[in-house]
Amino acid sequence: MAAIPNLQLPVAAQGLVGALSVLAVVWDLRERRIPNWLCLCGVAVGLAWNTVSPAGGGPLSSVEGLAAGFALYLPLYLVRARGAGDVKLLAAAGAMIGPMNCLWLFVLVSLAGGVVALGLVAAKGRLRQTLFNVGWILHELGHGRAPHRASPELDVRSTEALRLPHAVPVACGVAALVWMARQS
Repeated sequence: MAAIPNLQLPVAAQGLVGALSVLAVVWDLRERRIPNWLCLCGVAVGLAWNTVSPAGGGPLSSVEGLAAGFALYLPLYLVRARGAGDVKLLAAAGAMIGPMNCLWLFVLVSLAGGVVALGLVAAKGRLRQTLFNVGWILHELGHGRAPHRASPELDVRSTEALRLPHAVPVACGVAALVWMARQS
């Protein structure tokens, strides 16, 4: 079995990003959106904690984590595969945990999102349509076109889209990241 990477994620940062993700899940499940105030508070708390705490990575690490989270999800937002709240949530988490941990979080959220999405697709009986959509998305992106322009169900903003509250995979990714940090 491959070794778990040596993650530097202080316990306080684990608690902060955990609280952020739990609040985001509650809001996303209830309202189907992640509020700006929650993301802004996450950024402010992350920047403050990283600046004043000896265990924090410093303000530069916080800003780099924020930029990493934003940059990782911005392309998905531009092709309408993520909502703006999802982008801001990953950026806020990055402000708390720094750039390298944010990259790990992105990978873990992607894996968790895939598993959750497969469960949703199976429960809705849409596996065949989803596989077709994945092929269509790759085809359209390969030709430099936004997939949502040809099919409204590929637009996260559309009522025709099969959507899942993205804060759930984010929280799963945070839980996995915290577990990995405690193992290293």
